[in-house]
Amino acid sequence: MKQKVNLSTYSVIMTFFILGVLIGIICWQAYKDVVWAIWVLLGIIVSLCSVALYYVPLSISVDEKYLNINRPLRIKSIPLDDIKSAELCSPTMAEKRLCGSNGFFGYWGHFTEPSIGKYFAYYGKASDCFLITLTNNKKYLFGCQNAPEMVSAITSRLK
Repeated sequence: MKQKVNLSTYSVIMTFFILGVLIGIICWQAYKDVVWAIWVLLGIIVSLCSVALYYVPLSISVDEKYLNINRPLRIKSIPLDDIKSAELCSPTMAEKRLCGSNGFFGYWGHFTEPSIGKYFAYYGKASDCFLITLTNNKKYLFGCQNAPEMVSAITSRLK
């Protein structure tokens, strides 16, 4: 089973806004003929986009052995044997980002929340989320289309 990750309107706006501001600054620096600043800003844009492409989830899939987070540059696989539980769970306004993105190419990185604790997130919309707890008590918050069906698919494959 495979489900696509959709970005929220806020994430799409933030992504285009941040990239637009950086590109606008490059254009302004080019107009002022400040070559070193153009190269620095291009480096920042390439760095930001590289990190985002490493982490931003495109889809979530589950097969007989693994839960896979399909990302543009790498697929993260979690063995189903390591999963203790899967449940629907949406982040709240009390969520705090420790390190990661809170809207730029979605939501990914380390977060903390009073009701969940510390977790690593891979989602595009808060309304599409589910929580995975591993046997070592690590927690992941994933998001995809039809999250209830994904939770059912995962729990049906757990031993």
